Amino acid sequence: MSMTRIRAFALATIAGSALLAAPAVGHAQAAKLDDPTIIAIFDAANTWDIETGGIAAKKATTPELREFGAMLVHDHEVVRQQGRDLAKKLGVHPTPPKDFAMAKDHAAALATLRSAKGAAFDRAFLTHEVAFHKAVIDAVTTTLLPALQNQEAKALVTKVAPAFKAHMDAAQAKLDKLPK
Repeated sequence: MSMTRIRAFALATIAGSALLAAPAVGHAQAAKLDDPTIIAIFDAANTWDIETGGIAAKKATTPELREFGAMLVHDHEVVRQQGRDLAKKLGVHPTPPKDFAMAKDHAAALATLRSAKGAAFDRAFLTHEVAFHKAVIDAVTTTLLPALQNQEAKALVTKVAPAFKAHMDAAQAKLDKLPK
């Protein structure tokens, strides 16, 4: 993968990740953002990082990055299951937003990560992880958490928020160590 393509992917990932909150914001303005939609977004965010982490666990060029990918898979599987268990307990049926632009962006990110090789993969993966976690954190703090009505759901999201920041910070630190 050329440096130009990596930069284009990084910019597309950052721009696309920013759209995570867009459907929620638009939906919230048209009709109040509800708990089933927020829980579906939370579930999708965890699922997507399980997928990208799984690719890194197999394709990254260093044991450190493969372990980081595996850690993302583990952590997000645990959190996703906690969300699913809570939804079941509350009798909530997660309903994704109708025009969930981030789903298309995630598919594009997967395609790019699957096609990237070597050091280009490492850089693309870490760039994606930083942007993705930042977008999730921004969406949670500015849109999703304030709109959540159920206190148990709010408590779960609040409890796991520091892990999302830790993942973002770890990805950034690893990205900063990569050769330029």
